[in-house]
Amino acid sequence: MPGTAPAGEDGPLTVLVRDYLQHMSVERGLAANTLAAYRRDLRRYEAFLGSRGVDDAARITRHDVSAFAQAVVSGEDGQSPLSPRSAARTVVAVRGLHRFWALEGITEGDPARDVHPPLAGRRLPKAIPVPEVVRILEAVDTGSPSGRRDRALLEFLYSTGARISEAVGLDVDDVSVHDASDGPAVVRLTGKGSKERLVPVGSYAARAVDAYLVQGRPGLAAKGSGSPALFLNMRGGRLSRQSAWTILKTAADRAGVTREVSPHTLRHSFATHLLEGGADVRVVQELLGHASVTTTQVYTLVTADTLREVYAAAHPRALA
Repeated sequence: MPGTAPAGEDGPLTVLVRDYLQHMSVERGLAANTLAAYRRDLRRYEAFLGSRGVDDAARITRHDVSAFAQAVVSGEDGQSPLSPRSAARTVVAVRGLHRFWALEGITEGDPARDVHPPLAGRRLPKAIPVPEVVRILEAVDTGSPSGRRDRALLEFLYSTGARISEAVGLDVDDVSVHDASDGPAVVRLTGKGSKERLVPVGSYAARAVDAYLVQGRPGLAAKGSGSPALFLNMRGGRLSRQSAWTILKTAADRAGVTREVSPHTLRHSFATHLLEGGADVRVVQELLGHASVTTTQVYTLVTADTLREVYAAAHPRALA
């Protein structure tokens, strides 16, 4: 049967896809989460091609790629339909695969070159007002080692705009908490593509982290086997992203904040509040670790909306 490899053997497409993912991991330094998403997307692409009897990269046509791009949105390939945003990511993964094959001489041409992802509606970042952020931060009970950790984590996320994966991936040596006389505290964050950046840590977060390092972390570390992680779980190991999410959700519930919040909400709020305070968009880009300023400029739309609302409410001739 076309497209079917003997039992126990990988088909030719599977081998070529694995080589591409290895290239993306080693040569391009793709983050583990992004690599996992690419792997899922390309497995779906392989299955789609197999259903069409295509098991040779050289036989894939532009029509095959276009049909797949439509199938992931409609679910016609027998799998769950994807949102425009997720479908766009999937098509980008397929385009990257074919570009790699063409450059490596595996195929003579690139059948995906002119196939574009479906248009995704612009989704503006969700930020919460400063008073609500403060309520969430102050809702944490710091009477225990885990409480001091929770307060330090949330203060840190809002102070630095770090991704949750960056925060839980920190080791103690990555953060430097100085006295105010020595200048602001700094942290070395490792973002997408293993790119490092230095980000200042505000005084509130620096004090919270310092209190946790002195009065919280030693008690948690005593239960483990010497993990270098900055944020530890109750067993003395590295805190997980899921646990960090739960910490924020618990604090938001205690603070009476009913809107949906996530660790990324604090990152969005960090960026939006900086821009509203007059920060330059390129400075915010650097702090967030965005490769392109275009990504950061999405936040300027949020602040522009705020300006319009204030103008409409305050100017005597704003509305007829």
